[in-house]
Amino acid sequence: MSDQRNSVTVIGLGPMGRAMVKAFLKAGVEVTVWNRSPEKADAMVELGAKRAGTVAEALDANEVTVLSLTHYAAMYDVLGPDADRLRGKVIANLSSDSPEQSRRGAAWVRERGAEFLSGGVMSAGNNIEHPASYIFYSGPRAVFDAHAELLRPLGPQEYLGADDGLAQVFYQGLLTIFHPWLLAFDQATAMIARAGHDIAQFVPFAVRSNAAFPYFMEQFSVRNASGGWADLAGLRMMDAGAQHVIDASEEAGVDATLSHTAQEFWRRAVAASLAAGNPVSTYELMAQAVSEPMRGNGVVEKMISTGTSK
Repeated sequence: MSDQRNSVTVIGLGPMGRAMVKAFLKAGVEVTVWNRSPEKADAMVELGAKRAGTVAEALDANEVTVLSLTHYAAMYDVLGPDADRLRGKVIANLSSDSPEQSRRGAAWVRERGAEFLSGGVMSAGNNIEHPASYIFYSGPRAVFDAHAELLRPLGPQEYLGADDGLAQVFYQGLLTIFHPWLLAFDQATAMIARAGHDIAQFVPFAVRSNAAFPYFMEQFSVRNASGGWADLAGLRMMDAGAQHVIDASEEAGVDATLSHTAQEFWRRAVAASLAAGNPVSTYELMAQAVSEPMRGNGVVEKMISTGTSK
């Protein structure tokens, strides 16, 4: 019988799942693994993991099961046929999905008699040992506290609160920053290369300028908490600046779609500001985009009536 305080099951052996198994094994934790494509378990077994032949066997092996799947829908596909094995277990779902999907998944697991934790793995690629890597957790505090030590080999832990969706709110918030950054870096380095220059010469300056980003985050977070940064002259300057980036990119033959999108936001903010008679921030436009698309303070109605939305 496994020592339930020092043993865990990992279901899902993609790059992140395999990194988790290796971290557990390195810490001396006994690991049972299962994957829909069984050949992915071979390398993990060679490292010392135990192979489960079925999902039922994987769930039965340990009290705690960590899921590393593509999305929450995969959890239902994998666990659904053996849901009767969930009673008395703990499911830590570290898969990426929306906050609401996390909440629904938590309810589904609990309805079947198991405890649930949601997580968001913030890592440098699949390198969960990188100094910048850590994991958000949310769900009942007592459940987290009871199993935090077992999960600790996966990386530094940031417990956010009881809301099952909170880990994904923060996780997806950070990915919201990362995705356009990654595309912007591709655009910038493509521009350097297509202009006939050395990317390696450029990168140190990108790293140097990146050091200012925490300052901007701190400053703009304060402004966003009270409606966002909005200054008509500044918004027009950002519009003009975006045009310069577009010109430099397109002169080099580089796709500037991302910069066109940024420019469109600046122009929407300028138009909304003129229509409202007071500065309107891009933060305000984005914050209202889904529930009330740009309707704050009658801005949209004014833009339409005056023709400034074009």
